[in-house]
Amino acid sequence: MFGIEPADFIASPRRFRLGTTSFIVPDHIIPNVIRLGPFFDEIELLVFESFPLDVLPSKADVKTLLSLAGDLNLTYNIHLPTDVSLSDESSRKRRAATDTLLRVMDRFDPLTPSTHTLHLEIPLSIRQDMENRKKREEWVNTTREGLAGFLSRLPDPSIISVETLDYPFRYMEPLIKEFHLSVCLDAGHQIRHGHDLFQTFETHRSRIPLIHLHGVDGSGPEKKDHKALDLLSQEEILKILRVLENFRGVVSLEVFNLENLTRSLSVLSRYFQNIPVDVQ
Repeated sequence: MFGIEPADFIASPRRFRLGTTSFIVPDHIIPNVIRLGPFFDEIELLVFESFPLDVLPSKADVKTLLSLAGDLNLTYNIHLPTDVSLSDESSRKRRAATDTLLRVMDRFDPLTPSTHTLHLEIPLSIRQDMENRKKREEWVNTTREGLAGFLSRLPDPSIISVETLDYPFRYMEPLIKEFHLSVCLDAGHQIRHGHDLFQTFETHRSRIPLIHLHGVDGSGPEKKDHKALDLLSQEEILKILRVLENFRGVVSLEVFNLENLTRSLSVLSRYFQNIPVDVQ
């Protein structure tokens, strides 16, 4: 369909850097980095929650992570908290989100992360009425205000990668260009929600430092993502291969247990060289 057959990828050189999340084994961040670091180029440090404050790694923990980066030849990217929102309708909550995000970034600054992944959620009322242009524009303008306050306090906005979520990413493109932001292409989200993965990739190719890669389980009444890659159809695998064949950024297998990670690595190893298959 795409002029590419799976066999074309067997034993092909891997041009991308390979990563995974800091929650593969049910433990804290540091034990996960120690366990996974020898096999990967980069670890995605998950900071989904910002409250209570003690959920953040301590300054001592960050020093340990920095030491491990040197010992294991690792880099890190940071997934910023998702329990705060720069697109909230409340200006007070947007300001609070800015303070929280900056605090998290400051904590991890010694690690010189490759990027910081940011969710810009769309309210349910708008998601359920996406054809309502007035509502969409109000949301975009609210998000613009939130981003402006946040990014004005950063030296380089491109260190922020806005993640592709459930809504069509074209609604976010004006803000990406306006603020010179980067893009985190979540391939699993694109597949789950029926978006055009390759078109999104081509549109933002020069802005994408990070791809989140995971499978989608469509066997139930509602699709579930962040699963093993072997749950994808051959057509979906081909779409992913078309994106990855010349990608030189980081591909993070965004799964959250060892079984899904191992099964996903097995799929990638069919098409690319130097994929670890035994991370037990």
